[in-house]
Amino acid sequence: MRLEILPVPGIGHVTEGDDLAALIAGAAPWLRDGDVLVVTSKIVSKAEGRLVDVPADGPERLAARDRVLAGETARVVATRGATRIVQTHHGFVMASAGIDASNVDKTRLVLLPVDPDASARALRAALRDRHGLDVAVVVSDTMGRPWRNGLTDVALGVAGMPAIRDHRGEVDPYGNELQLTQMAVVDELAAAGELIKGKCDQVPVAVVRGYLTATSDDEEGARALLRDASMDLFSLGTAEARADGLRAAATLPDTTSAARADPDAVARAVAAVAGVVAPGTVFTHVTDDEVRAGLAATVPGWPASAGGLVLGAAPTPVDPADLVRFGADLQRLRAALAAEGIGSTLLPPPAGSTASATLAL
Repeated sequence: MRLEILPVPGIGHVTEGDDLAALIAGAAPWLRDGDVLVVTSKIVSKAEGRLVDVPADGPERLAARDRVLAGETARVVATRGATRIVQTHHGFVMASAGIDASNVDKTRLVLLPVDPDASARALRAALRDRHGLDVAVVVSDTMGRPWRNGLTDVALGVAGMPAIRDHRGEVDPYGNELQLTQMAVVDELAAAGELIKGKCDQVPVAVVRGYLTATSDDEEGARALLRDASMDLFSLGTAEARADGLRAAATLPDTTSAARADPDAVARAVAAVAGVVAPGTVFTHVTDDEVRAGLAATVPGWPASAGGLVLGAAPTPVDPADLVRFGADLQRLRAALAAEGIGSTLLPPPAGSTASATLAL
């Protein structure tokens, strides 16, 4: 495969209502069937009127931008200072929902296209029907990446080719069958196009030639690149995940199991909270079968079938603030046990015990 990446200069300033197909075909009369057009999402947004008026500067501008960001946000993923990583209504996870203030008048903000796949399909259809060109279209935008510095362009929308090249089931030169390999080729093409488009050169369209031998319609578009939430192991920032865990811990259901809790798993849970509990709080995992069996008679409501217990002792002497802290410590331990797959029920302490509370496992 021999690839060429060609710039399309001369498109000029794009405004609402402009015919992108006519602008691109006029600026690149040398286009061929099978070319891949990498089109910066900003000119798509401008042509589609995805612009918002805001003050030019000052706190009013910041407040207006925050309101726009809230409207474009489906879910907040992480917040650090002024930085907001959010999931857009499209499903993209990116900084500031892709809202852009560059290459536009200072009193306006550019939003992402409402449906980048539909935008790509419309542009491809217009080039085919009115200019006789059978090309693929990738609508691209710039994103940061988790765990890596620097930005790169990725595909927000695509038409005329699949977003992913699936190698699963193929056999490599060493005889190994590929099990997981799915290449996000439209992201790779978007990044290739960015190499010659740049940010300050006013070249919003690039052509990648030589990748396709024929175009093909694919209705799924770039949505194929969005990871399902159930498969996302990093769906929240660190602070947000902790806050979500604490909210869940506050409403943990009472559950116990007839099967004996794994002592190692209980020990890990106790150790996990040992460094964050209030001074004087002590949790003891009781493994003696006779003690466990005798609890049914000494602890009101003790589930006789429970598979274990942990005794918790509050700091002494106890004042109201200590009780509040101890309650929080119990919830931390319940959350740590739940993380190990161990359910628990909070019960009063055994009669005559120095413990302040009992967790039945």
